[in-house]
This record gives sequence, C-alpha cells and structure tokens, in this order.
Amino acid sequence: MRHMATGSILCAALLGLSACGGSEAPPEEAAPAVEAPAAPAPVAEGAFLDPNTATHEQLITVPGVDAALADALIAGRPFENMVAADAVVADKLTDEQKNVAYERIWMPLDLNSASEAEINLIPRVGDNMAHEFEEYRPYDAIERWRRDIGKYADEAEIARMEKYVTIR
Repeated sequence: MRHMATGSILCAALLGLSACGGSEAPPEEAAPAVEAPAAPAPVAEGAFLDPNTATHEQLITVPGVDAALADALIAGRPFENMVAADAVVADKLTDEQKNVAYERIWMPLDLNSASEAEINLIPRVGDNMAHEFEEYRPYDAIERWRRDIGKYADEAEIARMEKYVTIR
C-alpha cells in the first residue's frame, strides 16, 4: 500500500493531477489558426501553363521568362488566343527562345478555327505543316487529324504536336 501511495504522489508530481485521475486542470487557450498563403497549384509534368491563369511565380520558371516578361504577360490578360499572347512575347524573345517558352506556356488551339499564324506558333511547325493542318479541315475527331497529318510526320512528331491542339 505504501508503494501505491508513493506511486500516486510521484505520478501527480511528474504528470500533473489530471493525468493521474485527479481534478482536471483548466484548459489552455488555443492559439488562433493562421492560414499560410496558398501556394500556386503545381503544374503536372508535361502540362502547359495557361498564359491567362499562370501565376508570376509559375511564369518565371519558364526558360527565357524573366520577372518583367511575366509581369507583361499578366498585364496583357485576357488573351483570346496564342497570337495575342505572342504579341506580348514577340519583341522580348528570339524565335528560338519563344519555341522553348511555348513548350511550357500554351493555350491549345482549335484545329478547325486556328489561323495559320496561330498554327505557326507551335514550336517547330513551319509554313508547310501549317498549310497541311488547314488543308484537311474540318476535323471531326483527333484520330482523323492524326491520320491526315501522319502522312507528313512520324508518330513521335504527331504526339508532340498533338499536345498543342484540340477540336472544339
């Protein structure tokens, strides 16, 4: 019994009365929750940044895009299409730098309505291929586009270009 009493005293001394079944201590005031600012949503690998919605922080991760160009893109919103976005980028990047940037920043173009100028903004698509895109219109399904353009490009190139297009 003496061990039990000593154990109770020791328990009370080390852990406080409430831990040993004694009277409850007053609850501590909880600190108010502070919300951290929301981080930009991560962009899936291989996914494009939309020039209409990308954050400044996301844009400056793109090779060739510095803070000033990111600010200019944000100030130029909303963009109707990539030709409008390109108007902001055109005098700030070389053609090769634009090709690299447009591998990360892009608004998919509609194969049935995109202008030749818009099609030519797809990295490494030239006038001849843009002409082929237009020649086979209208497209009723992406499979038809693959088949028609597949006459001029291999499967890897078709897959690469397909990321830039849609059918609405």
